[in-house]
Amino acid sequence: MLNTYTTASAGPYSKGSRRCWYDLMDPTPEEAARVASECGVQVPSRAALEEIETSSRLRADGHVLYLSMPLAVADDPTRFAPVPLGFVLSASLLVTVRYSEVHAFTAVRARAGSTDQLEPPALFVALIEAMVDYGADLLEKLSGELADVSARTFGHQAPAKSARHATPALRACLAQIGIAGDHSSRIRESLLGLQRITGFVGDMAADWLAPELQVRLKTARQDLASLVDFESHLAGKTQFLLDAVLGFISTDQNDIFKILTIVSVVGIPPTLIASMYGMNFHYMPELSWRWGYAYGLALIAASTLVPIIWFKRRGWW
Repeated sequence: MLNTYTTASAGPYSKGSRRCWYDLMDPTPEEAARVASECGVQVPSRAALEEIETSSRLRADGHVLYLSMPLAVADDPTRFAPVPLGFVLSASLLVTVRYSEVHAFTAVRARAGSTDQLEPPALFVALIEAMVDYGADLLEKLSGELADVSARTFGHQAPAKSARHATPALRACLAQIGIAGDHSSRIRESLLGLQRITGFVGDMAADWLAPELQVRLKTARQDLASLVDFESHLAGKTQFLLDAVLGFISTDQNDIFKILTIVSVVGIPPTLIASMYGMNFHYMPELSWRWGYAYGLALIAASTLVPIIWFKRRGWW
């Protein structure tokens, strides 16, 4: 889908106005060819936008800048799908190529609708600022989710002490931590991509970027640096929670094995006694004894109770 916007308004392109923003949403080859023909620029394909080399993501062709980055988009509540986002930027043109709805684009179109100043560099900076704000919102949400997991793991809402209830609760925490770690990784990719783009544009577009836009771009770079640091803190917290939950699960498993070991040890003496008196020899001294049966039962009971009492005193039970 192709949307074009003019310098006169934020609405769709109207005849007689100069187009300054071409927004390609999952474009067809025909739409990409049309923009390339009208603007005299190359419209990168999805495969080109997914290249990971810096030279492919950030390059200049004269005064035209070609930029791309991975974008963390929440396509469902459990995961973030990495999708590429591309910009073609010059002093008089902005082309955006995307393959998913982006929160920042909606916000910038709404903001642009209230002003007649719709120059491409200003639009680009506004998009960067909106994506920085959205990245900050994602990190704040992720921080809250990790705080909830931490409270349920260590705080008053920690899983029940019985193994029957503790293990499923810990597994649920483990799944949440895994999702949070994946989200954190995707968000970091987007923030680093934005950081590289803002630095590249600030250096390469210094001649035609207005001073106020340069200031806003510098502020965005500072915000991105702080967000990357905060994401590193969240990544460390995620790893800590992962280690803690795995440790709790390992402790529960060790308790189960300890109980099974104690039960097996307690069961060995009575089994030995019962098997010894269950042998079918013709001559057994206790066989004709009046109290032999009671004696055997008492001996089995004693051989069971003595290890239990001993384990109890040692604190193993």
